[in-house]
Amino acid sequence: MTITITNIKRIGSDQTESVTIENGTIKGWNLPAEGETIDGQGGTVAPAFTELHAHLREPGQTEKEDLSSGLAAAAAGGYGTVVSMPNTSPVVDDPAIVRSLIQKAQGLGFARLRPAAALTRGQQGEALAELTYLKEAGAAMFTDDGRTNENARTLRLGLETAASLGMVVSVHAEDASLRADGVMNEGAVSEALGLPGNPAAAEAARVARDIEIVAGLHAQGRPARLHIQHLSTARALDLVREAKKRGLSVTCEVCPHHLTLTDEALRSFDAIYKVAPPLRTQADAEHLLEGLRDGSVDCLATDHAPHTRAEKERDLLEAPSGIAYIELAFPLMYTRFGESLGLERIIELMTTAPARVMGWPEPSLEAGAPADLVVLDLETERTVEPATFRSKAKFTPWAGESLKGWPLLTVVDGKVAYRRV
Repeated sequence: MTITITNIKRIGSDQTESVTIENGTIKGWNLPAEGETIDGQGGTVAPAFTELHAHLREPGQTEKEDLSSGLAAAAAGGYGTVVSMPNTSPVVDDPAIVRSLIQKAQGLGFARLRPAAALTRGQQGEALAELTYLKEAGAAMFTDDGRTNENARTLRLGLETAASLGMVVSVHAEDASLRADGVMNEGAVSEALGLPGNPAAAEAARVARDIEIVAGLHAQGRPARLHIQHLSTARALDLVREAKKRGLSVTCEVCPHHLTLTDEALRSFDAIYKVAPPLRTQADAEHLLEGLRDGSVDCLATDHAPHTRAEKERDLLEAPSGIAYIELAFPLMYTRFGESLGLERIIELMTTAPARVMGWPEPSLEAGAPADLVVLDLETERTVEPATFRSKAKFTPWAGESLKGWPLLTVVDGKVAYRRV
């Protein structure tokens, strides 16, 4: 299969070019057009984005999302590869489930799926899952996301085993006893609203513990790779900075919702703003943004977490945590932080950076590279209309906002996975 995309620009250039794609590979630039010709409408081309943290809810929770809707939403957001979390029903702790998810996703024609598998059986935090067989089946990483790893000894063994397999362990770093029944950030706003708070110390204490586990293994010549999910507090980021200075293999991600929203949003008592870890303070958000600038934060991830509207319309004490917005991630980041971070840095945080975290080949637009790319409209402002989402979660905190940077075209493995009409 051959396609040629015309009328596109590379980052930092005003020159209009074309790229020819053949059999899943970039054949070259500015060649005579071959095969199907697609007008890139003057958009800017970049490697397709990589998402390391998304909840696609399959198997067993498909009323919230399924592979088809979730991977279609990802492609509409410019993503070529998505790592799905294993906290499904049943949990993804069986090699057969990993293989079935990959096989099903391959037939859909949207973003590529690389499922994460559970670190422990049933995500119960006690006995390790069959990590070797899960890797052989195609698992991308190991994580008990959706639960916190309370048993430090089991986490240590998991990190050590994963390292022997060349794999990353990704953690939801919150101390469950400190978090308790908190539904929002513990602070002035939670006190004013009379709602139970989740203190920043819950995250920082667990990050500190997990880093020390990695440090102990490192000192014994057994380096392990720890990735900390959805970092939300200034103190936790400072702990990661210190770990990096110590030469430890510790990486972290930050989500756009923790950069663009704060606990002040909960004054509405709207559970659409309830997430785990919770929205923090403006000072935390600014500290995280600085971490994106100075490289302390390794990459961006969305923690795309769809629920039904009925679930999110419950009160704050009962509603589940999660925001679904994988289709908006780049437009939101580019509109809010395009000037302060720069286009190239935002794209790096969504492409090269997650590949580095995982130890995957860095994406490229050069001839011979895999044909995973996105064409972005950096000029046109469009209103966020949740009714048009590919995701089943057709509601968002940013509904009605004007954003720019919307994907026009996403190509995955040389095939069109999304095209704006």
